[in-house]
Amino acid sequence: MKLPLFIARRYIFSRKSHQVINIISWVSLAGISAGTMALIVVLSVFNGFEHLVKSLLNTFDPDIRIIAREGKVFDPGLLPLDEMRSVPGILSFAEVVEENALMRYGQRQHIVTMKGVDAAWMQHSPLDSMLIDGDFLLEEGDLNYTLVGAGVAWYLDLNIRDLLTPVEIYVPRRGKGAVINPMEAFEREGVLPAGVFSVQQDFDVRYALLPIRLVRKLLDYGPEVSAIEIRLTDERGLKKTQSRLEELAGPDFIVQNRMQQQETIYRIMQSERWAIFFILTFIILIAAFNMIGSVSMLVIDKRKDLAVLWSMGADLSLIRRIFLNQGILLSLGGTMLGLLLGGVLCWMQQEFGLVSLQGTEGSFVVSAYPVKMQAFDFVLVTATVSLIGLLASWLPTLRLRESSNRRHYLTA
Repeated sequence: MKLPLFIARRYIFSRKSHQVINIISWVSLAGISAGTMALIVVLSVFNGFEHLVKSLLNTFDPDIRIIAREGKVFDPGLLPLDEMRSVPGILSFAEVVEENALMRYGQRQHIVTMKGVDAAWMQHSPLDSMLIDGDFLLEEGDLNYTLVGAGVAWYLDLNIRDLLTPVEIYVPRRGKGAVINPMEAFEREGVLPAGVFSVQQDFDVRYALLPIRLVRKLLDYGPEVSAIEIRLTDERGLKKTQSRLEELAGPDFIVQNRMQQQETIYRIMQSERWAIFFILTFIILIAAFNMIGSVSMLVIDKRKDLAVLWSMGADLSLIRRIFLNQGILLSLGGTMLGLLLGGVLCWMQQEFGLVSLQGTEGSFVVSAYPVKMQAFDFVLVTATVSLIGLLASWLPTLRLRESSNRRHYLTA
């Protein structure tokens, strides 16, 4: 096994009778290196954006959310709350009521999803880290305040420092039939804006946080809730905790983890990631044709050497292994070089932010493209490129045929 590898290594670095063979060999190696580097860089950027989106959504979405399988609201008394609170790993239980409403500020108005939350939600929510203006406050004695997304604040032209102009909230009155005065069909409350948060565009243009007591009053609710949101002390026990809560909740309720709450967003990110992976893999596959040409031309160039090897006792299997090893060495060399260059580029982007997000200064949470390298990506890329290189090296060896006079080899 050492002889084919030794000869293949000599063939890679030795001078050929035709200079074009050297050029094609190094071009094939460069093509595989560039494709491998591109795969590592692109996958790491996707990992960076995915990590960034998850970190942003984590500030708003709970670790676990319990909702009714049917209907918009439910009585939390139907759940064994005492047993649920005793499940290991639970940090907080928060009751939440959500409903659409019309917000009006001055002459401007905007449809929002008002989210009524309790003190437990406020105490353990990391949303305060995403506050861009004002204070993280919803209640102060009998006074009610609201926290709105940056998009809602923009649509309403909100001034949180104006203590004389409240935000008016309008909700259709329950059980109200036809009325002469349209204003009688709505419940209305005024609250002062306390702060503005920015999480992600879909949240920013839609959500307004309010005290749950105010939302229940507007909607004429009793103890009903839209969901129970749970935060954990450690996400590593998520699956076990979710499974236990599903057992306690029963078939009438759905227990969702964070991925299930935003299933569409995560599916889109994964689909885009794999689509780019297969596109770049196809480009590497095209670059591998250079290797097929390089090995095929080397076979022709070394026909005299092959005749000598045959006279010394070499068989067709050994000759094929020589050129197979040469292709594998070129493929592995290109792969290792690409992995090294890709890793260095990603590290430099992490440390120095070489590529910035142009035109987003002050409007995005990061100033440069986020990058996160993962060991799985390096293993996946190595396996994929190595497989392509193996196939590209194996195909030219199939063209080797032993001649009828058994003194040299011809290509079919």
